Amino acid sequence: MEMRNHTPVTMFLLMGIPYTKGLENVLFVFFLAFYLLTLLGNLLILLAILTSSTLHTPMYFFLGNLSVFDIFFPSVSSPQMMLSLMGQSWTISYQGCACQLFFYHFLGCTECFLYTVMAYDHFAAICHPLRYTVIMNPRVCTVVTLGTWMGSCLHASVLTFLIFKLPYCGPNEVDSYFCDIPVVLPLACADTSLAQTVSFTNVGVVALLCFLLIFASYTRIVISILKISSSAGRHRAFSTCSAHLTSILLFYGPVVLIYLWPASSPWLDSVVQVLNNIVTPSLNPLIYTLRNKDVKLALRKALIQGVPTCWA
Repeated sequence: MEMRNHTPVTMFLLMGIPYTKGLENVLFVFFLAFYLLTLLGNLLILLAILTSSTLHTPMYFFLGNLSVFDIFFPSVSSPQMMLSLMGQSWTISYQGCACQLFFYHFLGCTECFLYTVMAYDHFAAICHPLRYTVIMNPRVCTVVTLGTWMGSCLHASVLTFLIFKLPYCGPNEVDSYFCDIPVVLPLACADTSLAQTVSFTNVGVVALLCFLLIFASYTRIVISILKISSSAGRHRAFSTCSAHLTSILLFYGPVVLIYLWPASSPWLDSVVQVLNNIVTPSLNPLIYTLRNKDVKLALRKALIQGVPTCWA
């Protein structure tokens, strides 16, 4: 016990996804496929938004920010996981674990804030169409975006400080394929009650506040849509919001299961994490483009114009 108290942990051992021994090749192909799909899909959305002047609106400005997030978010854990599956070490340094936890919550909180801002953008566009360009002017969009990133950085910094100010002196086995609060905090060799209460309250308050703001925005949106006399107009308004609502459901489902639900099996927790970290970012480009004629048209034009340039 004395040795444990005086031997600080310098490396953590990632245990990977439980009950998947012998499936390393299958998991590698799975992670690689979804990671490449995520990168390709979100880069194409960014290409469409940047090259088309018709998409230089607040809605697509925030969608572009979401695409940037969806590129970086899976990059927090996927490369490390794929290297380990290829036979590299499953260890991660103390500093690397802290960085992984910071960027995971920094980017996750940014997504939460962005979904809230996008809900307000839909509210302004549908409920106040004549004042929309005044309400969501370029300066407001820039300030709000900077606020989401700065607020997320503060949120992640507080969580990382709370978790890694605690002493870690063994064991060092992280019961997951990347570092996050529920799997790192139990390894601390000190009282974790304060850190656990503050960190989970912090995550819960941010998620709940964003959800309530989104709910309030969409309550007003539904009321406004129901007042539209033509069925075609109502259908068009609902279609505008359907992609955003789908993404919100895919985001909040894993968050509730991971942080706000009673502890379940490690295998189920890992599966939910994979859905949140790998699968959802790859689905967002499909969700926002399949029924969006403007994005598909802009992307088609960008690709057609790029072909002669590449062969010139």
